[in-house]
Amino acid sequence: MTIGKSPRRSAPDSSAPIPAEESSRATAGGPSIGRQLARARIDAGLTVDQVSTRTRIRVPIVHAIESDDFERCGGAFYARGHLRLLAREVGLDGEALVARYDAEHGGPAALPAGQLLDTGPIKVRDHNRPNWTAAMVVAILAVVVLIGYNLVGSSSSGGNQPGAASAPLPSGVSAPATGSPSAQPPAPESSVAAIAAAPADKVTVKLVAGADKSWVTAKDGNGKSLYSNNLEAGQDQTFTDPKKITLVIGNAGAVHLFVNGKDLGPAGQDGQVVHLTYTPGDPQAG
Repeated sequence: MTIGKSPRRSAPDSSAPIPAEESSRATAGGPSIGRQLARARIDAGLTVDQVSTRTRIRVPIVHAIESDDFERCGGAFYARGHLRLLAREVGLDGEALVARYDAEHGGPAALPAGQLLDTGPIKVRDHNRPNWTAAMVVAILAVVVLIGYNLVGSSSSGGNQPGAASAPLPSGVSAPATGSPSAQPPAPESSVAAIAAAPADKVTVKLVAGADKSWVTAKDGNGKSLYSNNLEAGQDQTFTDPKKITLVIGNAGAVHLFVNGKDLGPAGQDGQVVHLTYTPGDPQAG
C-alpha cells in the first residue's frame, strides 16, 4: 500500500502568522478578509513592518487584521478605515473589503462624535516626566525680570550722577553727596560749621560744588591719590591728612573751598584749572 505525501504548506510571512484553519468568517467562494490582505501583501513583496510604516497602523493591529481579529481595531468604524488603508497599499479593492466586512459583521456605523481615525501610534503622556518647556519659559521670564530690576535700580540710584566714583574712597575721605544736579547747593555757613572743629595738627580741606560741576583730583602728603572724579553740582568732598593736601581743580569757579575751618570762597575763576596745596595751620596756597 502506497502512502501519498500531502503537499507542504509554507507560511507566506513569518512576521504575520495566519491560523492553520480558515477563518470562520471566510465565505465559500474564497479566503477570508485577513487571508486576502496577507496574501496580497506577500505578493507585493512587503513585510508587516513596511505596511505599518506606510499606513501608520501599528504592527500588532496589522497582525490581528490579517488573522481576522478585528477587536484590536477598537470598533467597526476604525476597522473599516484600516481595511481601506491596507487594501490600498497591497493593491486590493478597499471598498469591496469594507462591504464584505459589513456583510459579515453588521452594517456601517456612524462616526462617533469627537473621534478620529487612529492611523498612528498612540502617544501617552508621562506625567512623571518633568515639563522642560514650562521650566525653560519660567527661567527666561526670571532672567528678564532680574535684568529689568537691575536696570531700574541702577537708573534710580545712579542715573543722575554720571561722574560719581564707583570705587570705595580711601580712608579720611568722605563719601560724595547723593543729591541730584538740580538740588540747591548747600549754604557756606553750614559747610563752615561742619569743619569748624577740624583738628589743629592736621590739614582739613572741604570742597563744595555750586551750581555747576568741576573735575577734581586730591592727593595726600605721601602722594597717594585720595580722589579723582567729577564733583557734581551740590556734592562735596572732605580730605584730611597730617602733612598736606594737594589739589587740582578744573572749572575752579564752580567749587567753594574751606581749609582748616576757614571759608576761602571760590577756588578760582569759571573754567580755570588751579593747582593748590594746603598744610596744617593757616591756609597757604602752594
